[in-house]
Amino acid sequence: MALELRPYQRSALDALYAYWDAGRGSPLIVLPTGAGKSLVIAKLVEELLSAYPMLRVAIITHSKELIVQNFKELIGLWPSAPAGIYSASVGKRDTHSRILFCGVQSVFNKVEAIGPRDLIIVDEAHLIPRSSSTMYGKFFENMQAITEDMRVCGLTATPYRMDSGRLDGGDGAIFDQIVYEANVSDLIEDGFLSPLISKATAAQIDLRGVGTRAGDFIASEMEAAAMQDDLVERAVAEMVRFGQDRRAWLAFCPGVAHATAVRDAIRAQGLAAEVVHGGLNQGERDAIIARYRAGHIRCLTSVNVLSIGFNVPHVDLVALMRGTKSTGMYIQQVGRGFRRAPGKENALILDFAGVIRMHGPVDAVSVMPGKGKGKANEQKADVNDIRAKECPTCEALAALNAITCRVCGHEWPRDEKPAHEAEADASVGILSSEQTKPQMVPVLSWNWKRWQKERSPDSIRVTYMAGLSQYNEWVCPEHGGYAGQKAAEWWAKHGGTLPAPKSVDEAIGRRGELSIPETISVRPAKSNPRYFDIVGRTFRDNREQAA
Repeated sequence: MALELRPYQRSALDALYAYWDAGRGSPLIVLPTGAGKSLVIAKLVEELLSAYPMLRVAIITHSKELIVQNFKELIGLWPSAPAGIYSASVGKRDTHSRILFCGVQSVFNKVEAIGPRDLIIVDEAHLIPRSSSTMYGKFFENMQAITEDMRVCGLTATPYRMDSGRLDGGDGAIFDQIVYEANVSDLIEDGFLSPLISKATAAQIDLRGVGTRAGDFIASEMEAAAMQDDLVERAVAEMVRFGQDRRAWLAFCPGVAHATAVRDAIRAQGLAAEVVHGGLNQGERDAIIARYRAGHIRCLTSVNVLSIGFNVPHVDLVALMRGTKSTGMYIQQVGRGFRRAPGKENALILDFAGVIRMHGPVDAVSVMPGKGKGKANEQKADVNDIRAKECPTCEALAALNAITCRVCGHEWPRDEKPAHEAEADASVGILSSEQTKPQMVPVLSWNWKRWQKERSPDSIRVTYMAGLSQYNEWVCPEHGGYAGQKAAEWWAKHGGTLPAPKSVDEAIGRRGELSIPETISVRPAKSNPRYFDIVGRTFRDNREQAA
């Protein structure tokens, strides 16, 4: 029986084919961790080889685990697939298969060995640096030299890099356009991803004095901050209290000494725990993970591993014990809890390093454009910017001005104030459904599209690429009445000359008159918190407009 893709997986492939049918460039598909990128890759390859039997494909990534995982997914779908692996870490160097799963470290200077490849599929595409002097850059350059019409397609859960911003924008971008992006909230709502919840923690690592190097916190200084006084013991005590009924914990730590201290503190509570880090040989690491997967270890403490390519669906507690200024790293770490498993109701995120507060809800993070010349890198949030309050019933994290707890339904009196007077922030809680205050996000670009609806005049759908998300609004110059009046007001707000256009064609033709907003303010729609309302916008000339 043919495998049935999930609706969003099918939509992703259909969008990719439509993009290629239009003769365009290098597309990017964005699917959250746990949404099945390996299966999408496998189905893409199967369908392409069915239509074009002579096609030669390379699926390239950086880790042994992903190479093996993607290969097994294809063979499970298509047992007779002409597929092989070229990776030193896997111990295989197949050069002849039409479908080749490759480690970039092994093939970047071996393209003559594997031969021309018509299509390069990059898994975890956010790991591609823009520099042409890197292994990825050399691989693309060398492959292009021997392949006349090479195509590149990328898949990732995080379509941006900390040092260079979005993967589909700016100088040197490998990818031209995101052709499909699945929404975390939708996938949770539809039952494809596990819900995430967050709890307030009393033990907090003070990162205010920690320096920055290469765009992120200096690991040694962060580790020292994480081991101040009895902080490890207090954090572990909270992990044990919150996680007593949870079966698979994962703690991300800033260094080996800290990870070892956390492991030892957990063991002192009578629970099985182990450390995994890059210094272990592959056999040691694989053995520990196998025991964890089998349920013999309650907690893994991790240093710079397990945030990518780690697939244990029953992970139901993630402890963020290292701060990061990288939104991508934050999303990859909490994404370990997204996969569903029998008996798993949700995954609990415990934030001991203010990471959620710095980056916002995982389904609506905001990457501000940086101030460096020619770069759209992240503008780092201040570690003290955001405050939260704790639900007295279930200890979930909520915005200070929240009236109802999204987890247990507790209602705060409307005149109740927290002990301190800090202003509530929109970016509190692991999911955006915990927000109540508008969130201001930067607008990087906007797209206009004619919108047609049966038995209704045409309108314009304006899509703002804001932060890391897309936000839509509809402008209706042909509708007349209130809708037409709002369209004229919208036109004036954006600097258009009056009289405002009366038709979609006229508006599109006069688009050059308008100024794109510098920021928009969004909040979950009252009618459906899966969607967002645009409630305000600002412009570069310091004009501020309500929606």
